[in-house]
Amino acid sequence: MTPGSNLTDGARNFRLRMAVIDRETETALDMTRDRYGRTVRPDAVADVRARRDRAAVEAYTTYLAPGADALLDTARRALDELPPARHLDGWRTVLDSLAASTAAIRRGLERPTAPGTAGERAQYKALWPHLTAWADHGFIASHLADLDQRQHHKAPLTGEEQQMWTARARAAQRRGELELTESWYAADGQPITLAYLVEDDDSTVVALRGDPDAPGWQVIGHYAHEYEAGQILPAAVPPGVLRADVSELNRAAPAPEVSLQELIRDIVESQHAGDASNALLGVTQRGHDAGPMVRLQELLETGAQFAGALETVQGRQIAARLAALGRQVAFLTREVEEAAEDLGATVAVLPPHRTPVPRFRPGPAVDTAPPTPPPRTSTAARHR
Repeated sequence: MTPGSNLTDGARNFRLRMAVIDRETETALDMTRDRYGRTVRPDAVADVRARRDRAAVEAYTTYLAPGADALLDTARRALDELPPARHLDGWRTVLDSLAASTAAIRRGLERPTAPGTAGERAQYKALWPHLTAWADHGFIASHLADLDQRQHHKAPLTGEEQQMWTARARAAQRRGELELTESWYAADGQPITLAYLVEDDDSTVVALRGDPDAPGWQVIGHYAHEYEAGQILPAAVPPGVLRADVSELNRAAPAPEVSLQELIRDIVESQHAGDASNALLGVTQRGHDAGPMVRLQELLETGAQFAGALETVQGRQIAARLAALGRQVAFLTREVEEAAEDLGATVAVLPPHRTPVPRFRPGPAVDTAPPTPPPRTSTAARHR
């Protein structure tokens, strides 16, 4: 076991423990909300978060505190040896931020307060953002500390072989027989994609460098199977994030939400046009407690942002499709809203002849004979 792996074990165990704490906290917080997601027990929320903060501090002192500084030092040395790439400045900023959080946590824990007091709660609450910084971003430090600097990929193909394999792969792509299976980024920031190159009912694992849907990509190797490719090719670096400020452990409180099923039921149970109109307007409501149609538009727009952030040819094409769908949903939302308002303006009720179906039908009187069934008539079979 290498020194780097000894250091990263604690960081990984801390992230795993924080994930468990997060799940337990969300489960407990669910008990403080009504069915629409509104908080109805604020005192219980404070207790749940206090238990969460204490558990996080205990996890840090158990798993991460003994080796946090050494882990960061090892990660910085590994970062300095990497080839230039767009992501390195961001990684260096993350390491600096983790070092600042480590110092803040140390200062906080050096001033202990009486257990169970309001002072301890306040202290642990102040440490929570720094603890979640390690849980959210510590994987970058772990990745750098685990880097095996002896692994430097050398293309196994000569220039002529690379041209030949690239031409074969592009021909297979035109035939629809280049099956992409996995993609990652190497330390130099270049994308690598594994694919099966199919020729005459036979397939070969090949590795491509560059965007497979853009001009200029090349085959950098061919292998007997994917495991061999993974042993030879440059290791994957951690993928990026869509929004840099998002934390899995610091989510905003869920907005109140009425499900489509409840809105449909509201219409079914309505007798006045105004009630049905209000249910329809519920799907188009905007703001903090937005309706399902507005949320769908937001989902499509966010999906378009993600697809565009992939920075690939197909990603940009899919982003354009999702953005167009979002605009269509926005148009449809306005149409539903106008129709709902028109429905409410009708000032109408359902006609009385739409009577409910009785749940119980009266049976025959005790002294009443059942009705005589009609005589059965037989039809003679016709023969050809």
